[in-house]
Amino acid sequence: MIDRLDFVRFHRVASVALALGFLASSAHATPGIKVMSEVANDGPIKYTVKMVSKAWGNEQETRTIRSGQTDDFTWQSKPAGGAQNVPDTCPDVGSIRNAIGVTVRQVKIRFSAVIASNGDADVQLNFQGHAPRAATTVTVAGKKLQCPTDNSFSQMVHFTMPTGGAEKSLTLSDGTRLTVSASRK
Repeated sequence: MIDRLDFVRFHRVASVALALGFLASSAHATPGIKVMSEVANDGPIKYTVKMVSKAWGNEQETRTIRSGQTDDFTWQSKPAGGAQNVPDTCPDVGSIRNAIGVTVRQVKIRFSAVIASNGDADVQLNFQGHAPRAATTVTVAGKKLQCPTDNSFSQMVHFTMPTGGAEKSLTLSDGTRLTVSASRK
């Protein structure tokens, strides 16, 4: 027969054994954390785009984005031959005039970068240029108007570059030269 003291001892030993067994099994149930990289790849990227072009002028822009983001910006300048007023009724002039109705030369850049585990940037750059051509006579709703037309150019380039501040030079098919540099902040 088991007396009361033996029952309490047995209960304590069984409780301790059960608790140790539970701790041992739960310690093996969770895998360890593995560090894959010492550098976060989604931090800010400071990039600069420089443009030298007979058709589109010379410009430079420095901006900051994060890996995986897309950034859009626009450069506007006076077109060759100077700015001119454009009637509202001229067809398809939205890309070659500003808010006050005067012709402009503009370049739109869309820049996207994804940082790889080795720190290099996989970049996609979309270049879109618009400039007015000389005005020609156009008939709109029975009226003769002098309307410029859009001289447009578009090209997308894809390249890989380091993010340590080194420059990458590209020449577009129209002769425009772009120099891109990127650095991690």
